[in-house]
Amino acid sequence: MKIAVIGGGAAGIFGAIQAALSNPDADITLFEKSGKLLSKLLISGGGRCNVTNACFDNGLLIQGYPRGNKELRGAFEQFAPADIMNWFQSRGVKLKTEPDGRMFPVTDRSETIADCLISVAEKSGVKIKTNAGISKIIPVENGYKLVFQDGNSNLYDRVLVAAGGGPKLSFFDWLSDCNLEIIPPLPSLFTFNIADKSLHEMAGISVPDALIRVTDTKLLQRGPLLITHWGLSGPAILKLSAWGARDLADKGYQFSITVSWLPDYKEDELRSRISEIRVAENKKQTGTFSPFGFPARLWKWMLLQSEIPDEMRWADVSNKQINKLVINLLQMNMPVTGKSTFKEEFVTAGGVSLKEINLKTMECKKHPGLFFAGEVLNIDGITGGYNFQAAWTTGYIAGINLGL
Repeated sequence: MKIAVIGGGAAGIFGAIQAALSNPDADITLFEKSGKLLSKLLISGGGRCNVTNACFDNGLLIQGYPRGNKELRGAFEQFAPADIMNWFQSRGVKLKTEPDGRMFPVTDRSETIADCLISVAEKSGVKIKTNAGISKIIPVENGYKLVFQDGNSNLYDRVLVAAGGGPKLSFFDWLSDCNLEIIPPLPSLFTFNIADKSLHEMAGISVPDALIRVTDTKLLQRGPLLITHWGLSGPAILKLSAWGARDLADKGYQFSITVSWLPDYKEDELRSRISEIRVAENKKQTGTFSPFGFPARLWKWMLLQSEIPDEMRWADVSNKQINKLVINLLQMNMPVTGKSTFKEEFVTAGGVSLKEINLKTMECKKHPGLFFAGEVLNIDGITGGYNFQAAWTTGYIAGINLGL
């Protein structure tokens, strides 16, 4: 059996390995269009590789996938985070769990993961060809014809497409002969641009817990928030961008958010607390200490936004100023004027429609012997190891069925 695997990323290499293990007699060749395997894996997680998430309840795990969550439920019954942990650890690669659930190799080096995958693939007999892009895949009788970018072509009995996602619909043109429904791709994980220079001056400051809502929508997320040189980032923003990928694209990335810097407080409770501070600290300047645990620069910025000079004594703060401070702490309005994406975190919403795929095998319903895995599918996860887990799971399922 001649098998072609298209794409040298996490899903492609893992799928090729599983195919080789399930059918040692198969002739398996992996084709990667660039000169390097696992390039996205190598730079992910700041070069540490966030392998998966330590979520061992599949019902909770699927909540990390804005697209594909229902369909992945059954897939995770076949191969879940515990399985990829065991897979690596049985091959000498130990993983560690960070407090937020992200899992990394104990070496903190993504090369540890990449080297293991490539080594196992080669030992399993998978032939690897780089700088081998595919320009067309054509269904033929009893197989598939792959047309390479150099003009050559070859026939294969079975094919696994794990070519990753692309930012434009034209990225999928090479699949046109397969007549598949493609969901138009859009950026999924991105940060929010906010044109406020006074905010930018606090770049690097973070708060551990904030609640962000997109105005006039049901979109909201709570979690750590990071101020950047161009606006806001951090887990809360990235999750919001993932769940709101299509809605925010429809808005042209021009919308407003409200930020609650103190999401555990109700308005009357916060007003009462500030009144207590005004009495207890009446002779102190408002900017001399941060009563809610904010970094000093952020607290002074909050005061500035509320038209309270940081050298003003608490006793002299007016009720009008208090009202403004309460509003800013609980529902500060910020206009968003665009997005920023980063190559190492770039994830697309969109791709081959899951209606085209048998999720139990990852085989294309229209074309027996044609399989799909990874980000080429309309599956994407929030930040925190979810996207790699989808790659491992779909690659595993496709691989074991590819070799049958």
